[in-house]
Amino acid sequence: MYILKCVDDTYYTGSTVDLDRRLSEHQNCAGANYTKKRLPVQLVYFEEYSRIDEAFYREKQVQGWCRKKKEALINGTLNDLHFLAECKNSSHFRNIGGFDSAQPPVSAQPPVSAQPPVSAQPPVSAQPPVSAQPPASVREALNRSLSGAETTSEEVLVKELEREKRLIKMAMEENEL
Repeated sequence: MYILKCVDDTYYTGSTVDLDRRLSEHQNCAGANYTKKRLPVQLVYFEEYSRIDEAFYREKQVQGWCRKKKEALINGTLNDLHFLAECKNSSHFRNIGGFDSAQPPVSAQPPVSAQPPVSAQPPVSAQPPVSAQPPASVREALNRSLSGAETTSEEVLVKELEREKRLIKMAMEENEL
């Protein structure tokens, strides 16, 4: 899993089995359509995984993050990740305002703080937590698809990766229901 900083100061998150090759593709307009229009790009962060499904799952997780959360990961300020993950909606129980009828009385509301106490923050690591892993059925399906025929053509590999992405996306959507 990797994060690129584009010339327009936006971030692109992707995953690959060959980071050097993929970076070269991005720089030579053979990468994603998003980066083709935002060259040059700079590698600002990467994580290595032994399995492509784990890297892809992490890619999708990070793609859903806000800019500040991605920057905390890039800058190594991992203690900020927990705070940045908190709900910022006005109706959230820690935020004053919002839907008054759905909120506890002001006297019963917990104090609003800029950041939770350090002791309340779970340890954050570069590896996704166990709960961030795709369901076992998805992992098994991906393993079966990867252990089949050897791929010698890049085109076949791309098709397999796209298939894996669809399987993981379906599993992620099932977990959200």
